[in-house]
Amino acid sequence: MHAPHLGTDGGPPTPVPMGTADLAYHLAMRGEPLPAGFLFAFSGPVPTLASVRARVAERAHRIPALRYRIDREGRAFSRVEGIDVERHVHEAWLPGDDDGSGAGRLMLSHPPGGDDRPPWDVWLVHGPGGEHSLCYRTDHTLQDGIGAAHTARALLDDDPVGGPPGYHGGRPTARGLASAAGALAASFRHSDKPAFDVPLSGRTGLCQTVVPVARLRAVGRAHGATVNDVFLAALAHAVGTWHRKNTGAAHPPLPVAVPMSVRAPGEECVPGNRIVVARVLLPCDAPSPRHALSRVVARSDGMRTGRLRESLRLMQTAGPRGIGARVGTRVVNGRAVAGPVSSVNFGTALVHQGNAAHRSVVWSGLGAGIRCLVTLTSQHDTACLAVIHDEALTTADELPDLWLASLLDLEQP
Repeated sequence: MHAPHLGTDGGPPTPVPMGTADLAYHLAMRGEPLPAGFLFAFSGPVPTLASVRARVAERAHRIPALRYRIDREGRAFSRVEGIDVERHVHEAWLPGDDDGSGAGRLMLSHPPGGDDRPPWDVWLVHGPGGEHSLCYRTDHTLQDGIGAAHTARALLDDDPVGGPPGYHGGRPTARGLASAAGALAASFRHSDKPAFDVPLSGRTGLCQTVVPVARLRAVGRAHGATVNDVFLAALAHAVGTWHRKNTGAAHPPLPVAVPMSVRAPGEECVPGNRIVVARVLLPCDAPSPRHALSRVVARSDGMRTGRLRESLRLMQTAGPRGIGARVGTRVVNGRAVAGPVSSVNFGTALVHQGNAAHRSVVWSGLGAGIRCLVTLTSQHDTACLAVIHDEALTTADELPDLWLASLLDLEQP
């Protein structure tokens, strides 16, 4: 689909057929909504609900993704002509939210939409001591994390420019295609992930921790790694330590789903999921964080040089979308992987009515038997690790501190 230009009033077409990834979410959730979005935490002056609604009313009709509802029977996105801002912008009070995670749990507690409206909303959440959050929420069938990042900035930022860079694709390689085919075949085999193979409770918890981005970059420079490599390596060792602490046994390499954006310049705020998903084994059996990092770096280098992202994109679009979507549901579900592991760099801090957010978090609900989702969201000089988990993982709230301990180990000379 040609991307409607952000800032036009009448351009978005209707209807827009679901893409392969959109349909995969729709099938995986059996038509039920899956909440996803961004949370921005602030200190200082708290905006009024009226002022937030005024900002949204001024901008929403010019942002293409906000103009669509999900036609689940037609497997398409249908444009709406009007937006009733009072039904999309809400307010809540969480005076006991001392660690800042309560707003995220509130956003996960019930799905957006529920009628013929576009499935998005904005929440002004009041916390203790003048802390507050602005939350942009949507249905994952309609929008991926990078799309949500651009839409949240376009909707709420005083100067809505910047954000995650667009994807500039190349040609797939034979090596990449072979790797993609191998990962697909592996998803049909038994996946050994004992720390996550527990009966689902259906209740979702969230825990998080915050670190300076500079720490992640410094470790990356010292080891020839990216921030994402450091994130994954520390997570792998944290999971291994967590499992060993609880069971006394080593954890085998952990299959996770790593979403990668293919959202091109000009598609920043169009509806739909512009992603492919790679199946990656986290080296939870590594004897140290440094060993884990060396293995993650080798894997990441192979993915880049082999152009795995381009190969996955070709495989996703080469055949009928129904077949591609069903393959996608096979790759990303609680039998095949522990869950998604995602890293998003939001860019410069979101500024709303002159006040800069001091933290941002991308999050999503759980579905398709997934027990755990881990995200790392960078904004300006701060990164937030969030662990969204089924409460059957009763000690999952230990993972953020274990991740910090692994990061500290990587920082040692």
